[in-house]
Amino acid sequence: MRLTRRRLLAVLATAAVAAPRARAVGAAPDRIRGTIAAVAGDTLTVALNGGGSMAVTLDPGTRITLIAPAHIEDIKPGSFIGTAALPQKDGTLMAMEIQVFPESMRGVGEGHRPWDLRPGSTMTNGTVGTVTGTSGRRLTMTYKGGEQTVTVPPEAPVITYEPADRGALVAGAHVIVALRAEGSGAPHAIYIGVGKDGLTPPM
Repeated sequence: MRLTRRRLLAVLATAAVAAPRARAVGAAPDRIRGTIAAVAGDTLTVALNGGGSMAVTLDPGTRITLIAPAHIEDIKPGSFIGTAALPQKDGTLMAMEIQVFPESMRGVGEGHRPWDLRPGSTMTNGTVGTVTGTSGRRLTMTYKGGEQTVTVPPEAPVITYEPADRGALVAGAHVIVALRAEGSGAPHAIYIGVGKDGLTPPM
């Protein structure tokens, strides 16, 4: 069954606000990234990008979206976007990726916070103010309580989101999974972002 726009908004709210937290030794991470190795009933096995694998449990409430390619030209003044980025010495951000949210998802995860894509990386979700440079490579982003200036290098991927269901969970698909620990058993998947047509989720 396809997700409604309201459910899609809830999906990305979960994914966008999940941030690294202190955790007990041996506890499952908040997010994993990798490739689906197998799906058997309610168990999803992910071959992790850093090596090894992890089995996670799928619940009836596990939310799933497709992560699809988009274009830098899709970003206009007033667009609501997100970016995993690296802080620069001059106080600006260098984007590692850009997420262009559908209008129905405006406000998802708004703000600026640490992220776990790379050491020192951040995640910023906000509204685009100005767009300058060739193909809009320098942006200002505003959010409640702050503003950031972001440079988007040519190699930074640009993506958007589409509804999906368990049918998208196939061996070989690249995924990012937000988790919650459940006692000593396999962690449960809260949210799964699946790269569309072989795309690797860049966030």
